[in-house]
Amino acid sequence: MKRYIFTQRNGIHIIDLQQTLGLINEAYRAMVQVAADGGKILFVGTKRQAQEVVQSEAERCGMWYVNQRWLGGTLTNFQTIRGRINHMIDLQQKRDAGYFRVLPKKEGVKLRDTLARLEKYFLGMREMNELPKALFVIDIGKEDICIAEARRMGIQIFAIVDTDCDPDKVTHSIPGNDDAVRSIRLIAGRMASAALEGAAQREAMLLAEQEELDLQEQARREALDLTEEDEDQESTGGSEPAISEMFGEQVEVPAMDSEGREVPSLERTVVDEPEASAPEETESDDEEASS
Repeated sequence: MKRYIFTQRNGIHIIDLQQTLGLINEAYRAMVQVAADGGKILFVGTKRQAQEVVQSEAERCGMWYVNQRWLGGTLTNFQTIRGRINHMIDLQQKRDAGYFRVLPKKEGVKLRDTLARLEKYFLGMREMNELPKALFVIDIGKEDICIAEARRMGIQIFAIVDTDCDPDKVTHSIPGNDDAVRSIRLIAGRMASAALEGAAQREAMLLAEQEELDLQEQARREALDLTEEDEDQESTGGSEPAISEMFGEQVEVPAMDSEGREVPSLERTVVDEPEASAPEETESDDEEASS
């Protein structure tokens, strides 16, 4: 932490706030990217000064939190932890349904105590169905087990790093006083705002992708409708005997008489009728003369 210390007075180390400001902005951008990618963040702060702040800020941005004792194996043995969370949810449902009231008094009290103990440790992780993509930790010296599990699982770590901590253990270190409530509230609020901004960006991106898919589907349907119309026109055009296609255009074929002359449209129905009846009259005259 020497590179983050500005000076020392009366045995108290003073952190360089210029570096703190730059690192807060870097951590903010990284946190926004994590949330924009759909990742969840777990807020961790079990010391007395941080418990209320961690819970309020995590609930504000819709993320998970741990503000009581960190249970070993929360990340490395998540299946077991998830089983205890499911048991807590089951007891909550039974309590809301009035199941505890129909039990004998001793059994009801025992189940209530079990539920209270489970809610104390797991209430902030009630909706945690998978491992988080990032952790925001307050006082990495106190939360050493949490840091070790996160590093083992390859999870990004955002943390407030005081002068008595090692910043190399975390992915994004924010030099600051992890004992002051105002300092904790300021930095935790900044990280919660980053999570909200990232979630908003992801929602806008998903909405834009959905609109693009809708436009593509509409264009595909329009192209399919045009194809069907063309096929219908071709099928109806082939049944007309007096229409032919020449050079991509439809041209009407005129009617012709026996001598090759064009017959007007009104005369087409009576073409060559007188000539066809003349031979029949001559034959009848010959028969009368022979008789």
